[in-house]
This record gives sequence, C-alpha cells and structure tokens, in this order.
Amino acid sequence: MALKMRFLYYSSKSKMKAMAELVKTEFELTQNHNAIDIIPPAYGCENERLVILAVSGKGEPDDILRRFCLELNKKSANNVAILVDGDEKMGQKLLECLSTTGTNVIGDVLYVKLGGLPFLGGKLNDAEKATLLNWVNGAIANLK
Repeated sequence: MALKMRFLYYSSKSKMKAMAELVKTEFELTQNHNAIDIIPPAYGCENERLVILAVSGKGEPDDILRRFCLELNKKSANNVAILVDGDEKMGQKLLECLSTTGTNVIGDVLYVKLGGLPFLGGKLNDAEKATLLNWVNGAIANLK
C-alpha cells in the first residue's frame, strides 16, 4: 500500500506546482485525487501520514496560511514537512504555528529559490529535482 501523503502548496509560482507534480509521480500518489492541492485544500486532511507544506513568501504568514497551519493536528496529519520559497522568518513562523498544535515536524525546513520567468513554463532543472526528491525521501525515512 502506498504512503498516505499530500503535497499542499501556497504559491502562485508554476515551479511550485511542478514540484508537487514531481512528488506525486515519483511517490505514486496517483490513487489519491487529492494528493496535491492548494492551501486551503478543497478537502481537509484526515489521518495523513505525511503532509508537505510548500509555501512562497517572506516574513509573516498571512491569515489564511496561519489559520490552516493552526488546524493541522495529530488527527489530520501525523507528520509535516515544510518547504519554503522565501526567507527563514517564514519558515520559523510556520514551525511556531505547527508546534502549538502538537504536529510532528520532520526534518529541516527546505529553503528554495524559485525564480524563473512565467513563460518558461515552470520547469524544474535536474538540481532542483534532485534536491526536492532527496529531501522528501529524508522526510519519509524519519516518519513517526
């Protein structure tokens, strides 16, 4: 049986969606039509083994993102991994929100810089793909 995992992102960048699609394909999440979604997702998380939160932003999370993180608890997600396209302050604020709910945050926050021009279609280069997949594999290896 495949891992019950979701990739939820809070970004308008096409590269973030490309990252979500790569994880969905690589980890065979195709049986779950809700495997990737935007935040807030159309369907809530329920007993997910791993939720990957991928966020673009700097500084303080806005109210929508903050409220969503405060709703992630042990019943909705056993483990959460955080990917941030932005600064360390955003990552720290997300960690603070999740620590108040008792959710297990695994691994280090992965910080990426998703530049690129919109007309390039949001393609990931080989280094970006390798970094993402190594990070996700590390998160899976550390599941509780």
